Amino acid sequence: MEILSKKTLWKGNFMSAVEITYRDARGVVRTWEALERVGIGGIVVMVGVTPEGNVILEKQFRPPMGRDVLELPAGLVESGENMEQAAKRELIEETGWSAGKLEFLAEGPISTGASTESLRAYLCTDLEHVGKNGGDDNEIIEVITVPLQKAQEFLREQQLIGILVDLKVFGLVELARRKLDPAHR
Repeated sequence: MEILSKKTLWKGNFMSAVEITYRDARGVVRTWEALERVGIGGIVVMVGVTPEGNVILEKQFRPPMGRDVLELPAGLVESGENMEQAAKRELIEETGWSAGKLEFLAEGPISTGASTESLRAYLCTDLEHVGKNGGDDNEIIEVITVPLQKAQEFLREQQLIGILVDLKVFGLVELARRKLDPAHR
């Protein structure tokens, strides 16, 4: 398996569509269409846990889905930032909480069949509420806090009433819970 070429089909302000030509395991040359981010240094997602033991979730309208989605705080790494700086900035911008401590949780692709995007997740603790939440001018974010120990149940309940839940939330919240629970260390 090898990538033979990559051609940009269109390029927008934040995304581009590419056609990837590759040789598969049988030696057959094939093409694949995918999306790539433009002009960013990565993507971060944060599992913030408040001093009271609540996980911070967000609900916001996502145009591709045409409705609200329950998610974790996340954002793009801007030029000149490292991943940790972006995680701290995005957490404050979106939720109003500042993280005193960041711990790496996981890293990997978001949608392997459609995108070249990779995501780095952090557990954010020693939080302090420092300002208003709601995101930047392009975002209208409702911040929701839920007890970490009851988060999985809350997420399933939300799905049952028709709320879309980003599937990454289930796994990342569980990773954070296990990292914070001494019995799982």
